[in-house]
Amino acid sequence: MSTFSLAESFVSINGEGQFAGKLALFLRFTGCNLRCSWCDTMWANAKDAPHTLCSTQHLLDTAKRAKEDHGICHVTLTGGEPLLQEGLPELCDGLDSLGLMTEIETNGAVPLAPFLEKCSSSPCITMDYKLPASGMEDRMCLENFPLLREKDTLKFVCATQEDLDRAAQIISKYKPVCAVFLSPVFGSIEPADMVEFMKKNRLGRARLQLQLHKLIWSPDKRGV
Repeated sequence: MSTFSLAESFVSINGEGQFAGKLALFLRFTGCNLRCSWCDTMWANAKDAPHTLCSTQHLLDTAKRAKEDHGICHVTLTGGEPLLQEGLPELCDGLDSLGLMTEIETNGAVPLAPFLEKCSSSPCITMDYKLPASGMEDRMCLENFPLLREKDTLKFVCATQEDLDRAAQIISKYKPVCAVFLSPVFGSIEPADMVEFMKKNRLGRARLQLQLHKLIWSPDKRGV
């Protein structure tokens, strides 16, 4: 049985992606291979960040309690970067056996193929493409694009006009079959300007999304 480095767990609504507004159990793991300029969970990115070592069974018991106590049917695995947790396929298969839908929020800098080959269940993937303002675009695994399925999500976090231009280029080049979201870095770019950009560039399949948890609670609040 695997061991996980758990930063926190809590029940709240999904703040972004195609499951925005839906109750979920969040399992946040420590450790990330990127350092994005605008990261809002930098506190969880270091391997030695405050954490609890948890077994697969402990996390499955946590999920079972969340299902019984709050009626959740969705689990969001986030970080940090959850795909760095070696036992993730085992955990996803266990969550599937409990009748729970699993979503993995990944930063786009970890190959998806090894995980998908080991995982018997079929969790939803929400993958970022890091744009220029993040400082991490050169770390993106472009071979991940063909692996994204209709049920998955591709997310572009935008801070500048250059970011928007680059997002449009990537969408045009790779033509993802999954849902595509454009999300503003909180306080860095006007959502209204992003709408005009979408109109001008014929991005009819993309969706603009604001982070719900930062509108409901303080942008710096944890555990929500």
